[in-house]
Amino acid sequence: MAESGGKEKGRWTTTVIISSSLKNNEVATALENRSHKVRYSDSVESGSIIFSLSGVAFLLMDTKECFMSTEELFLDKIEKFTDIHRNSFLVLSAALHGPEEWKLMFRIQQRFLGSNLRILPVHNVVNAINLMCTIAKTASKPYIDTVCYRMITTKAYIIEQSPVWKTLQKIKLSSDSINPN
Repeated sequence: MAESGGKEKGRWTTTVIISSSLKNNEVATALENRSHKVRYSDSVESGSIIFSLSGVAFLLMDTKECFMSTEELFLDKIEKFTDIHRNSFLVLSAALHGPEEWKLMFRIQQRFLGSNLRILPVHNVVNAINLMCTIAKTASKPYIDTVCYRMITTKAYIIEQSPVWKTLQKIKLSSDSINPN
């Protein structure tokens, strides 16, 4: 079953919308090699990758490109991207994340503090693809339902088994018998 959101030989696959600007990029090739259905679009922000069924979008940027352009230019691009996509990630690529790259990330974080943007520092294409696919997979059905169910089950187990919770219940019970309000 190679349909969107399906599994093929134990692998998760889906349809991915990729900016036409990334048509000859290693990232697009890597996604195709993982059996994802890749669709190119001129109408999405340059450098973006959208996992539509998962509701997540990624903007690929290289730190070298950021350093070569003006701060206003790349921040405007990020802002436009976050305005369009509710669940957005900036995939910031650098072979080495040194002091300058961390300063860049800090400036971006300061600018988008409180927004829906999360920054993913990556070193290479494999790193980027693994992060994007993991995030998209966990945000898609039925995986998100499974994660939510496991969290609810774990919470219930912790509450049932917690000695602190049992003590609080005893205190509450004894205080209820003293004060019926």
